[in-house]
Amino acid sequence: MALLRIGAAAAHFGRDLPRALAKVEGIVTDARASNVGLLVLPDATLGGYISDLRTPDPDAVPPALSLDSPEIQRMSAIAGDMVVCFGFAEEHEGRSFNSAACVTGDGVLGVHRKVHQPAGESLVYDAGATFEAFDTPVGRMGMLIDYDKTFPEAARSLALEGASILACLSAWPASVTDRASRLPADRQSRLFDLYDCARAAENQVVWVSSNQTGVMGALRFLGQAKIVGPGGDILARTGSKGGLAIVEVDPDVEIARARRILHHLAERKPSAY
Repeated sequence: MALLRIGAAAAHFGRDLPRALAKVEGIVTDARASNVGLLVLPDATLGGYISDLRTPDPDAVPPALSLDSPEIQRMSAIAGDMVVCFGFAEEHEGRSFNSAACVTGDGVLGVHRKVHQPAGESLVYDAGATFEAFDTPVGRMGMLIDYDKTFPEAARSLALEGASILACLSAWPASVTDRASRLPADRQSRLFDLYDCARAAENQVVWVSSNQTGVMGALRFLGQAKIVGPGGDILARTGSKGGLAIVEVDPDVEIARARRILHHLAERKPSAY
């Protein structure tokens, strides 16, 4: 792999699908002008997230889309020669999932259905059951969706499948029980950054973290999109408002450098766990 420009988006997306697609087109146009090859958009890019984690209204949920829907096809067309990851509510075999898709102009490269569900999300979505790495024009990747990154096994399983780039798409809000007056001081703000850096460092991979911004019902989202290097260092980031974090990196070179002396995956002792 050669040098790759990676973009991680912090942006607000609501229920309006045509508006979301228009917004995505604008973000992709800006990213393409900056020669971005991989763009990671937030969880729930198409249709927005649920509006309450404790008691979500089952009659006010994001519209569910199948992988062959016109909206997903439109996302592929918008991506063109770029690799784009985005979140959406997926209808699959009569069930509804909080899902992420990775696409290019050639179609869908990979899909992840969120496995770990916080609070009342299980009242709206079914849980996924697997983490699977997949090949893309920018390298082997894996995807997670917000709360998935709280569990080290999720990212580790993808790294063990050879993923060198992990994309974590989020709709991660400030604390719903003890919200701080300023987002940077919120405990969820600290945890969001902590998990991003820890998952990158412990697996020695390039970590791309996107997030929603703004407000949806009772939830206020953190933003804080970022790209983290395999040493756990933040290479580029946004604040709590909308924006695009961009960095140029050669994942193969950076990962080889990080693993030259201490190779975490190779030095595991599974028999002791």
